[in-house]
Amino acid sequence: MYREPEIADDIRQSMIAWRRDIHAHPETAFEEHRTANVVAQALTLMGLPVHRGLAVTGVVATLQNGEGPSIALRADLDALNMQELGKPAHASTCVGKMHGCGHDGHTAMLLGAAAHLSRHKPFRGTVHFVFQPGEENEGGGRVMVEEGLFDLFPADAVYGMHNFPQMPRGHFAIRTGTMTAYLDTFEITITGKGSHGAMPETGIDSVVVAAQLVNALQTIVSRRTGATESAVVSVTQIHGGDTWNVIPEEVVLRGTVRTLDAAIQTRTQAAMQQICDGVAQTHGARIALKYMHGYPGVVNTPAETAAAVAAAASLVGEAQVHTGIKPAMGSEDFAFMLQQRPGAYIGIGAGEGPNDPPVHNPYYDFNDNILPLGAAYWVALVEQQLPLA
Repeated sequence: MYREPEIADDIRQSMIAWRRDIHAHPETAFEEHRTANVVAQALTLMGLPVHRGLAVTGVVATLQNGEGPSIALRADLDALNMQELGKPAHASTCVGKMHGCGHDGHTAMLLGAAAHLSRHKPFRGTVHFVFQPGEENEGGGRVMVEEGLFDLFPADAVYGMHNFPQMPRGHFAIRTGTMTAYLDTFEITITGKGSHGAMPETGIDSVVVAAQLVNALQTIVSRRTGATESAVVSVTQIHGGDTWNVIPEEVVLRGTVRTLDAAIQTRTQAAMQQICDGVAQTHGARIALKYMHGYPGVVNTPAETAAAVAAAASLVGEAQVHTGIKPAMGSEDFAFMLQQRPGAYIGIGAGEGPNDPPVHNPYYDFNDNILPLGAAYWVALVEQQLPLA
């Protein structure tokens, strides 16, 4: 079963125009000034009151139709620091920046939903349309929450959506509980004793210590984490040394940790500290671990997940709404909003074939064919959560 989304032709065309315009002019975290202007102008023309300035470039519009519950719908605004290699007519005009994750499409779909809802008002209550900056790495969702998002715009629940290019168009995916991973980063500074490369016995070789530490850290997953649990510990940078015949005094390791459970996150951090201390004692070096908590996991609450499933199923049928998916080891700062309010984060299929580029790929481009379905999902969710009767 597939119900054609009831989104007017002029709104469909507007969504394409918004999406391609934003794609051609990508802006990264907290610099989305032009993008915010495009969004704010569109919302103002719909007759909606617009608030600007949360997290620098955030935009929030409110649509109220009588007394009733309130919900918040969130889309992200920012692009990535990467060079676009594809050649669509609307390709990035900014060197080294592109919409490689589809936030241009997320913004256009939520604008389309706002246009439809403001025109027809098929609900009773309040809808807040939240356009968030800085999702990629910079935690714009956290900043919006800290600056009073839900104090200024009270909401009983909050919902998010992301395109999935590797899932066919016309399908949705969601799960109750953890949807995306907890994201942490670390920096480990190893201080030995510098020496001549020909006389290592006169020093403490920080490079050898670093090599031992990289290997030891891998035992956290292979020997300290259960087979049915999930964790990733990746050393992604090694910095040290300046020339061929000098053993450096200091080596710095950097990397990332991903987990799907707060308890495993805590255990992993403790294990890293224990390993650093042990390797330091073994070699007589000093090792300082700086462990930085990043994005928490996106944890969908049960009632709101059921609501998202019902809204999606009303459009594409239950068979095409997949609720048994595995959690993703990627991360998403919508998690900060879910720490404050119940809610759910759903994936919308955007794939047309097996060779579609994934997100964060230089040839990726958001699939405009899913714009009406994405907008219709938001509309269906609002109608369901804020019924007229």
